[in-house]
Parts: sequence; C-alpha cells; structure tokens
Amino acid sequence: MQLPKDAMLLRIFIGEQEKFGHKPVYEAIVLKAREMHMAGATVLRGPLGYGHSSHIHTAKILRLSEDLPMVIEIVDTKEKIDIFLPVLDGMIGSGLVTLEKVQVLQYGPTTIRG
Repeated sequence: MQLPKDAMLLRIFIGEQEKFGHKPVYEAIVLKAREMHMAGATVLRGPLGYGHSSHIHTAKILRLSEDLPMVIEIVDTKEKIDIFLPVLDGMIGSGLVTLEKVQVLQYGPTTIRG
C-alpha cells in the first residue's frame, strides 16, 4: 500500500475505561481501522490529562486513575478517513476527534544506500 505525500491524520482522545461492546473502545477502533484497510493506527496512553469535565486523570501513585487518557492516531488518505468517520461516530460516546492535513515523508521499509 502506498500513501500519497498529502494525507490526513485522524486523532481521537478518549478515556481508557470507555467500552465498545465488551472491548475497550481504543482496541475496537484499531481493529475496525485494520478491517477497513486503513494505512495504520497507533494508541498512546497518557500519564496525565483532562477533558471537558476538567477532572484530572493521572498515573501518579498517590492519585492513581483507572481512566487514563488515550489517544488513537490514524493516518490515511482523506477519502478513506471520510469513510471511517461515520463508523467512528457509532463507536465513541464522548471524547474529542480532530483532523489535520499531514505530509507523509516515509511509509514502509527504507532502502539503505551505501
């Protein structure tokens, strides 16, 4: 699969405890993205954050949160992201979803020159 130089980055901010069916929503989103042959997805777990409620979620020992912030990033063409958005809408209850234009500099293995 090739990605054009001009692509889109879909970024989804949710809580770790959010579910879709019996799975964590971040796992369900990545599996759905893979099923739809999206170029790639990554889940990042944040040690500290807050959202619309302004409630702090932290990984600090004294204030151990069981609902740490999660960020899912998906990069693909605008067309594929546009197809994925309605699917995503049915998967997340609350959270923040952003979209931005990105330039893909490399996707896949590199050729070592020497």
